[in-house]
Amino acid sequence: MTGERELDEPLPIQSGPGTGMRVARVALPLLVGAVSLFLWDLVVRVNEIPHYILPGPLLVLDTLISDWHTLYPSLLVTLQITFMALSVATAGGVFLAILFTQSRWLELTFFPYAVILQVTPIISIAPLILIYVDNTYVALLICAWIVAFFPILSNTTLGLNSADHNLINLFQLYGASRWQTLWYLRLPSAMPYFLGGLKIAGGLSLIGAIVAEFAAGTAGAETGLAYRILEAGYRLNIPRMFAALIMISGTGIIIFLLFSMLAHLVLRKWHESAVKREN
Repeated sequence: MTGERELDEPLPIQSGPGTGMRVARVALPLLVGAVSLFLWDLVVRVNEIPHYILPGPLLVLDTLISDWHTLYPSLLVTLQITFMALSVATAGGVFLAILFTQSRWLELTFFPYAVILQVTPIISIAPLILIYVDNTYVALLICAWIVAFFPILSNTTLGLNSADHNLINLFQLYGASRWQTLWYLRLPSAMPYFLGGLKIAGGLSLIGAIVAEFAAGTAGAETGLAYRILEAGYRLNIPRMFAALIMISGTGIIIFLLFSMLAHLVLRKWHESAVKREN
């Protein structure tokens, strides 16, 4: 009939708000950051605050450039500890999560100790680790690993246990072995949980490395950026302290963005959390 759409006629493509949302996701944080820097500089100039109390953003940027030869090697030390601790935490956390999934008794026996390890403040045990471990680098690595380990373990365990029970029954009906069920069902189901834990653990491993470096710095050991912050504080070189803090914050943001991109690339073809963001 006239005026009625044919059944096989394709529907018109409607332009959604995806492009505007992508622009806003970048523009709004940049706008807030620019306004914050402007207000920071305005407060320093209007009140004539000395640079050894609160330096302006331009002075901090100039210090970051001029002291780059000092701060950059310390940044490399911190990054090395962070990613090595994260790698060990990822391998150990995934391995233990698989064991917990395969044996309920193992989970009931050892998971409470992982919780105890997580809830114990790292700042309280870092000095003990530095005392009992002769190698300062290994001690820092242990401290960062302790902080990053639990999110990987808990999220991966949750993901492995969250596989659809109907699909598990289907695998059992077709005679799939326990390891076939693990490889073809439980691990894919746990991937979003694991990647979420990885994003959390990435930032926590950096925090653990910085906290451990603070403890080591107070003992007089030159390590990473935390030592440079302590050194700048002792010398009242506040611009360098702010520059080191900016490097730490920027490193944490980059780590989060990298793992967010990894999660998007892995999940974008099949998982709802990534598919909806593309629509």
